[in-house]
Amino acid sequence: MIAGAKTAPFQIEIVARLIYNRPAMKIPYLLVILTVAGSAFSQTPVERPHITGIDHVAFYTTAADGVNKLYGTVLGLGSAAPTEPGETLRYMVGKQWVGYTPAPDPNSTDRMDHVAFTTDNIIALRRYLVGKGLKPAQIEGRPDHSMVFSVSDPEGHRVEFVERGKEEVPVAPETAVSHRIIHVGFVVYHADAEDHFYREILGFRPYWHGGMKDNETDWISLQVPDGTDWLEYMLNQPAHPDLRLTGVMNHFSLGVADMKQAQATLESHGWKEHDGEHEQMGRDGKRQLNVFDPDFTRIELMEFKPAEKPCCSDFTGPHPSE
Repeated sequence: MIAGAKTAPFQIEIVARLIYNRPAMKIPYLLVILTVAGSAFSQTPVERPHITGIDHVAFYTTAADGVNKLYGTVLGLGSAAPTEPGETLRYMVGKQWVGYTPAPDPNSTDRMDHVAFTTDNIIALRRYLVGKGLKPAQIEGRPDHSMVFSVSDPEGHRVEFVERGKEEVPVAPETAVSHRIIHVGFVVYHADAEDHFYREILGFRPYWHGGMKDNETDWISLQVPDGTDWLEYMLNQPAHPDLRLTGVMNHFSLGVADMKQAQATLESHGWKEHDGEHEQMGRDGKRQLNVFDPDFTRIELMEFKPAEKPCCSDFTGPHPSE
C-alpha cells in the first residue's frame, strides 16, 4: 500500500485531506489515517511548516453570565457555536476567537486553558515535533472542519496548533472594539527551557523585551516565525500567585489602531473607567487599556504601533495591523 518512504507521507497526507473534506466522512476514519501517517513516518526528517499567527485562546470561568456581558456587550464581540470539547462560550475577534469552558476546579488560581497557533500543514507539523523528540497528542477534527493537535511546553502550558478548514469562519460584527488578537502571555519561570521549545524548535523570533525598570527584564515578546502575532513571557513572578495576579499575567491582547476611538467604543457600550481599567502608556511605548473578566483574566487592548520610544530595547520585528 505504501510505495516508498520518500513519497508515501505526501500520499497519505493528500488522502487524509480528501477524505476529511467529504461532508459525510466521520472523524474517527480520519484519525485512523492520521495515526498511521504519524506512526509510520515519525522518524522521517521534515522541515517545519509555517506557523502564521494566533488562532484562538481559551480560558475557564466560574461566571458565564459575566463573561457574556463583557464580551458580547462591552467589547461588542459576536458569539459563535462552540467547537471544542467542553466549551460553552465562544466569541469572535475578526476570524480569531476566545473560548470559555466552566472551571473544573473553582479553587484553582489559574484560569488559562490553552493558547492556539495556526499552521498551514497540521500533519507535517506534528511529524516535525515528533522528530524533535516531543510527544504531541493525535490530530483531531473539529465541527468547523479544522484539524488540531495539542502539546505541552516545558512548563506545562497546553499549546494547540490548528489548520483551518475550508468552512466559512464567523466574523466579529462591526460593533466590535477590535478585530484582531495580537498577542498572548503567560507566567514563565524558566525562560531558557521555554526558549528551547519556542525559539529553537518552533522558530519564534525576538520582538521586544523590557521591564518595570530599565535595567530589568520582566517581559519577553517572541513573534511567531511566519507572522506578526507574538507570545509574551511574564517573568519574575512568585511561585504560587493568587487568582488575581495570575489573571493579570495569563492574558491576551486585542489590537486597536486608535486607543481614544477604542475607549469611545467601550463607553458607547456602557463601560466606564474604574480601578485598573483605564488608558495608560505601556513600557513598550504602546497605548493600552485593560479590562477584566469576572475571574480576573486580563484582556489588554493595545495599539498596533508604538506612540513613543519603548524602554529597555528596540523592536526587532514588524508590528501587526488590522
